[in-house]
Amino acid sequence: MTYLKAQWDRVGAWALILIGFGALLAGWLGISGTTILAAQMPYIVSGGMLGLALIGVGGMLWLSADLQDEWRKLDAIHEELATPARHDAVVTPEFRPAATAERELVDLTVDASRQAARR
Repeated sequence: MTYLKAQWDRVGAWALILIGFGALLAGWLGISGTTILAAQMPYIVSGGMLGLALIGVGGMLWLSADLQDEWRKLDAIHEELATPARHDAVVTPEFRPAATAERELVDLTVDASRQAARR
């Protein structure tokens, strides 16, 4: 039940798509029994067009759900980037700044042994 509340748009999309395919199947079954064009038209209109419309609306609902997820992710990234950095953060060796303690710039294009030889 929790999944239905959290993902109502995806569940609704799948329901509309399945009902749409059911309408297409019902329309096809109605058409297949007759060869008279005038008798086939109601099945084409009700089954075929309704089925395609329901499949289209279900697809749009699914796409809308995916776009909402992407916007939530982007909002979370924006929030994280908008918060100021903490000054008491620990700098690990993997993420050390590009300048040494003496504020001398480190040349990142050469390896450390050649750089030490330059000094």
